[in-house]
Amino acid sequence: MKLDSMYQEVILDHYKHPHGRGLRDGDAEVHHVNPTCGDEITLRVKYAFGDGTARIADISYEGQGCSISQASASVLNDLLVGKDLAEAQKIQETFLELMQSKGKIEPDDAMEEVLEDAVAFAGVSKYPARVKCALLSWMAWKDATAQALSGADAERKTA
Repeated sequence: MKLDSMYQEVILDHYKHPHGRGLRDGDAEVHHVNPTCGDEITLRVKYAFGDGTARIADISYEGQGCSISQASASVLNDLLVGKDLAEAQKIQETFLELMQSKGKIEPDDAMEEVLEDAVAFAGVSKYPARVKCALLSWMAWKDATAQALSGADAERKTA
């Protein structure tokens, strides 16, 4: 099986059977829109705090748009829930690097280990208009995380 067609199957599977879809309680909520194509996502993130670390307890979302934007949100849920913040940020940075590569990065074993199903979006990086679709949920997660952590810091200072 050709690698490109396998990647397309991964994206379509996440689109048809999304993980994390359906808004649940969270510490922060953001709404992002891709103005070039109309894709939208509302994302909530919930953190568990303990031992001086923040661990992602849940990421939930509702959205509409192309298969790339919706599948990317599903993959994000799979990759980040249960991870501590530092590990999640490393995954997000690796995905961003892949998406900004303009198709010049061929995922190696190390990148595949970090990104798992997200390597399926490697081909998307060749199409700048589609990169925004793939990054929509990841930018929403980054903003929701900043919001959640600033709220948690404020709570700890007043407690």
